[in-house]
Amino acid sequence: MEHEALIRLSVFLGLFAVLATAEALLPKRPRRESRVRRWRTNWALVVIDTLSLRLVALALPLLAVGAALDAAARGWGFLNALAWPTWLEMLLAILILDLAIWAQHLVTHKVPLLWRLHRVHHADRDMDVTTAIRFHPVEIALSMLLKIGLVYLLGPSALAVVMFEVLLNGTAMFNHANLRLPPRLDAALRLVIVTPDMHRVHHSDRRDEHDSNYGFSLSIWDRIFGTYVPQPEAGHEGMTVGLQWQDERPAKLGWSLWLPFARK
Repeated sequence: MEHEALIRLSVFLGLFAVLATAEALLPKRPRRESRVRRWRTNWALVVIDTLSLRLVALALPLLAVGAALDAAARGWGFLNALAWPTWLEMLLAILILDLAIWAQHLVTHKVPLLWRLHRVHHADRDMDVTTAIRFHPVEIALSMLLKIGLVYLLGPSALAVVMFEVLLNGTAMFNHANLRLPPRLDAALRLVIVTPDMHRVHHSDRRDEHDSNYGFSLSIWDRIFGTYVPQPEAGHEGMTVGLQWQDERPAKLGWSLWLPFARK
């Protein structure tokens, strides 16, 4: 798909700039760590994650969008066997992909080996727009493999995959932002999408709270499957964000990369 990477990058950087500015003007919680140190580590992880996907592309030349084009050419995937209106197929594809990401997220909390990778994301002691891009490269690579397989089974159009990934990245940055929304606006938005207050519960250091609110884009899946927790017990200002490492270590790049392989 022509200019797909440029479009996604432009939307990502634009939304990042808007949300970073918004959370600086209307923060929900005071920062506990230096922004410079945390952002340096979180952005470094993005660079490493991107390189890890380049390595995946050496073994599997077709990533998600390429897989969609290849599936369409081969007639693979159940959506490619249907003659439904384009808008309906795209809507269905986005819903199914979002549900799959929700399920994947839940599994990363339930399977010990995957949790060791995913806790790199949760170890961040401050939650802001950069937390949305803080993932271990092995987790990113595994997530891409799952997405490629799902694209071949589902058969969505390349445009649907691009739209979904833009939606996923945009909503993830929004709901990780340290942003104070008016309560009525938050209540209205979370009927459809995951808001910062809703997702902040998921970043609590309490196991019963971070095993909830798995959605990144749509909020309906947590309501349907009974994993929705509306507010943290200690309140948003009183709750502890992160895991057991309540010190400067999660802001260090080397420590974050080694965390899945550490004994704890």
